[in-house]
Amino acid sequence: MIYHVSHTSRVTYGAPVDLARFAIRLKPAAWPGQALRDYRMVVSPQPARLTEGFGPFHVNSTLVSFDAPLEELVVTSEFRMEVWPLAIPEDDGTTLAQVRAAALQVGELGDFAPAQFLFGSRIVVIEPEICAWAAPMLADDQSGILGAIKALCAEIYRSFAYTPGVTASDTPPVDAFRARHGVCQDFAHVMIAALRAYGIPAAYVSGYLRTEPPPGQPRLVGADAMHAWVDVWCGPSIGWVAIDPTNDRPAGEDYVTIGMGRDYADVAPVDGVFVGSPAHEMTTAVDVIPEGEV
Repeated sequence: MIYHVSHTSRVTYGAPVDLARFAIRLKPAAWPGQALRDYRMVVSPQPARLTEGFGPFHVNSTLVSFDAPLEELVVTSEFRMEVWPLAIPEDDGTTLAQVRAAALQVGELGDFAPAQFLFGSRIVVIEPEICAWAAPMLADDQSGILGAIKALCAEIYRSFAYTPGVTASDTPPVDAFRARHGVCQDFAHVMIAALRAYGIPAAYVSGYLRTEPPPGQPRLVGADAMHAWVDVWCGPSIGWVAIDPTNDRPAGEDYVTIGMGRDYADVAPVDGVFVGSPAHEMTTAVDVIPEGEV
């Protein structure tokens, strides 16, 4: 499958801001099962400086800065992505206890090193409430790691209501957990907090999910959105497994990955700093369209 992806983020300020600096994380990083084609990014107005970089964590970062006062920032990312199915990991009997022990023995700190995804991060803090709730699914007597993460994913899907507008990008996972509602990033954060509480490496993955319009209805331009799911390190023999608690399913060929970090803060599509304190508004328009439907 080849997807055409277009993503436009527009930030509008109530009054001009000075010395604005932004990190843009919209160019897909290399990822198993997908190949990037024809990437293009347009930043308006033209920045005084633009630097392409990578990291920290597994994400491309474009750094832009403006010397003149800025009233509005518009970033458009467009690309084609070829995606193909990967083999579904098989349960080889690896237990949660074995994964915990192995995660501490991996002696490297690369992008996919499990040690980087074991502990609390800027948004995902290990909380006793989430830990206690997850105990029946992540206890040592569970038969295997794959079954445990599927059970946890299914429980989040069953117990939490998808409710846009009730949380923000920096909402602590425990707040969404207590309310039992939120959006994809909240469900991913809750799942990550639960897994890390039991010593299982878990990462936040940002990207896009192919969506279908209702039967007989046209596809709405710009109606798609960014999506978030979880990668779980299941030991050296199984490796990383991608799973989507918002939809209770593996993250397969309907998904386009942008990057992976400890939580949303590491892979936020646009963030930055500026001099000034006006109100601002961000709007986003996303299209993910299979090539035959373009």
